[in-house]
Amino acid sequence: MTAPSSDCPSGATLAEAEDFLAAHPEIEAIDIVLHDSNGIGRGKIIRRHELIPLFTSGRHMPISILGLDVVGEDVHETGLIWDQGDGDLRAWPVPGTLKPLHNTTPPRAEVFLSLYELDGRPMTSDPRHSLARQVDAFAARGLTPAGAFELEFFLLDNTPGPDGKRQPARDVLDGRQSRKTEVYSLDHLHGMLPLFSDIYAGAEAAGIKAETLISEYAPGQYELTLHYREDILQAADDLVRLKRIVRAQARAHGVTACFMAKPVEDYAGSGMHLHVSVMDDTGTNIFAEDGDDWTPTLLHALGGLKTTMGESMLVFAPHLNSWRRFANQSYAPVSTAWGLNNRSVALRIPEGSVKARRIEHRPSGVDANPYLVGATVLAGILHGLDHQIDPGPETTGNAYDDDSATTIPCDWGAAIHAAQGSAFLKSALGEDMHRTFTAVKAAEYARVARTVSEVDYDLYLHSI
Repeated sequence: MTAPSSDCPSGATLAEAEDFLAAHPEIEAIDIVLHDSNGIGRGKIIRRHELIPLFTSGRHMPISILGLDVVGEDVHETGLIWDQGDGDLRAWPVPGTLKPLHNTTPPRAEVFLSLYELDGRPMTSDPRHSLARQVDAFAARGLTPAGAFELEFFLLDNTPGPDGKRQPARDVLDGRQSRKTEVYSLDHLHGMLPLFSDIYAGAEAAGIKAETLISEYAPGQYELTLHYREDILQAADDLVRLKRIVRAQARAHGVTACFMAKPVEDYAGSGMHLHVSVMDDTGTNIFAEDGDDWTPTLLHALGGLKTTMGESMLVFAPHLNSWRRFANQSYAPVSTAWGLNNRSVALRIPEGSVKARRIEHRPSGVDANPYLVGATVLAGILHGLDHQIDPGPETTGNAYDDDSATTIPCDWGAAIHAAQGSAFLKSALGEDMHRTFTAVKAAEYARVARTVSEVDYDLYLHSI
């Protein structure tokens, strides 16, 4: 194995950059991407000759990048802006993330970055480091978490409909438009095949195994599943990269890819379900039952996820729009219920091979940051395993009608309040990431609260 580049704390090797440039003489520029607390990719575009110095010396980036809100403005309460003089830290490439970008002119590539202190310590307000920290906590117990995220999204027309609202995109094949739900319709998928072919090509170029595609449960809504990864950090990398691919290819085909959790009020929103299992040091899935009963490890993991879900919901539903997704009969959970092969619960055990037994964690919207979701879910599992928490009875019917199921916070404000005071979430994310994330969310809440929206005028202008 090639040794890491000199003083490179991420483990990236100079050979990776040299081999990539040799294999891709056509590449002229590279997107260097650092993900903030909202999961938004921020960075720079460098030229080909700058790639080698990135791998040998890193790249100075202002610490304030990780203290931005959803619109890219400073949140001073994070402590990452003027409290530290908005100084530079050093970003280093994430090993294995240097990939060509499909359908770019001139040809470009991208590489993910993580931020480090100048002495090489991980910068602990970097979301990827939060997930890596939980992976290390599992490794200390001889365990390895594996998983995959599902990606749900809408394809919307670039122009609003007659009512001024966003409308489903027209087929890129022939311009036809459907306002029907079209769930599982193959004919509906065929109209978008040129776009989806480019998405699959982009995923292949990036080393992502994008798998099944379906037309989902709303007009213009789709779902792509991702191949299970033995490395859950790689699963999170897959998700953020695939979102970038979908957005770019949709734009190239003249439509808009939408990753809001609830873009259309009358239909189901878009989730980002995380499927997760845990292997021991022999490669055995610790959730897999040996007989007819659930294993204690699976039950304890469910118990940990249930008891920590309320204080963690801000991670799973981080924006005002996220909370519009939670409603009865909406395929989004409104309680902490768990059950086998049941899509009304928050924690679903999918039907299938016992050896592949896993938990499908369903609360997260597609607008959530997968690194923070992964870190929080893993911490919840460890909490349950360490304290042997009983998850309570399985829900076998409609969880929306189960009055005994514990509810989640009722809205965004309640979720922010719960997260701010949560010792569990502070431990799950790390103290600095917790402070950064909750400060950014509180600032965004204040921004929304002081904004006078069209609904205000619609309800009150001529009525009171």
